[in-house]
Amino acid sequence: MPSLENSVTVISTNKVFPDKKSTLAELKLSVSDLPMLSCHYIQKGCLFTRPHLTPQELLSHLEHSLSLTLSHFPPLAGRLSTSEDGHVFLSCNDAGADIVFAEAKSVRVSDVITGVDVPGVVKEFFSYDRAVSYEGHNRPILAVQVTELNDGVFIGCSVNHAVVDGTSLWNFVNTFAEVSRGAENATRQPDFTRENVLISPAVLKVPRGGPKVTFDENAPLRERIFSFAREQILELKAMVNGERNGVEVNDAVSKTESKLEISSFQSLCALLWRAITRARNLPSTKTTTFRMAVNVRHRLSPKLNPEYFGNAIQSVPTFATAGEVLSRDIRWTADQLNQSVAAHGDERIREVVAEWEENPRCFPLGNADGASVTMGSSPRFPMYENDFGWGKPVAVRSGRANKFDGKISAFPGRDGNGSVDLEVILAPETMAGIECDGEFMRYVSKV
Repeated sequence: MPSLENSVTVISTNKVFPDKKSTLAELKLSVSDLPMLSCHYIQKGCLFTRPHLTPQELLSHLEHSLSLTLSHFPPLAGRLSTSEDGHVFLSCNDAGADIVFAEAKSVRVSDVITGVDVPGVVKEFFSYDRAVSYEGHNRPILAVQVTELNDGVFIGCSVNHAVVDGTSLWNFVNTFAEVSRGAENATRQPDFTRENVLISPAVLKVPRGGPKVTFDENAPLRERIFSFAREQILELKAMVNGERNGVEVNDAVSKTESKLEISSFQSLCALLWRAITRARNLPSTKTTTFRMAVNVRHRLSPKLNPEYFGNAIQSVPTFATAGEVLSRDIRWTADQLNQSVAAHGDERIREVVAEWEENPRCFPLGNADGASVTMGSSPRFPMYENDFGWGKPVAVRSGRANKFDGKISAFPGRDGNGSVDLEVILAPETMAGIECDGEFMRYVSKV
């Protein structure tokens, strides 16, 4: 297939303002928001078949729908501001969001979803390439890019990561789609309250000119989607749980621990951790890390509203030497992940907040030691519920943002029913290693 790079042409960029003026004033960034100021804007989007509208009709319709949606999400039409004492706020000042119309008439839907690796042209379906979230002081919090393909359309959202996490992002996109279909009231109203343990008097000091990303943006990488059908995941989960609950329980796993069921997702993470560690050919004594982004809304006591708007995530690391990950079986690896997540309750969440308050800092995203895996997003996010009026998405894809060796994002499979897609970003030699890893590829869908 010929290269599709530089196939996208931007036709227009317009400001969209909320249909109604905001009644919100300022929202203080939390201890979960502030570390994201050094991260790129989140870039997530949906690929669709062609709607029965002309490009101009489609753009006009989506502009109007976005205006209505911004009335439900006034922070996304605002800007960041920093007070004299260093506190960062989100000013809900109706300054507007960007909507960008672009064309990629040589690109077909099949070009995006077939082939081994995700084609580089997908990165061009998003605005604000490599924009750092601190730039939200001077640029919109949100940009929606509508790219017309030969036989389809891609709607890509670039959103400031200091303003939203995945839960808030997909709540917005779901509402945008709902409004586009003609709904007068949003099914899920965002909660903008700021009275919880995440709101802190601590001040994050940033360098002159703002923080920068903490990883090499130009490192050579491969990006591939690995799909796992429900049946394959259930087989993996049953193997991890069944054999560890009586058949071949490892001596290192206590009876108490073995009563904790390993989830399907934890089983999948263990499978991936082992494959990547094997492919990296690390010394057996090298400490490896598997980080999972955990939603703390339901883990706090009292719980936050499920629709709490903003970041409410913490990074939960699990550590093990390369030798432990590879010499013990997958049940042991999965159990380490299970224990880390199970222990991350209200008390631990508050400890993490207190630790950050003692040393406020931006989140060190990346793989500095060459032995880390970072899992983001979630197969529970309702990505395929985004029907804008002409059917559900054909696929979900992301832009260049926050990608480095070892960055994994979990998406629900398009077929639903428990299927999962893993967007895997790895150094080329590591990707080649997992592609011929028998244990890992056994569970990957062959389609």
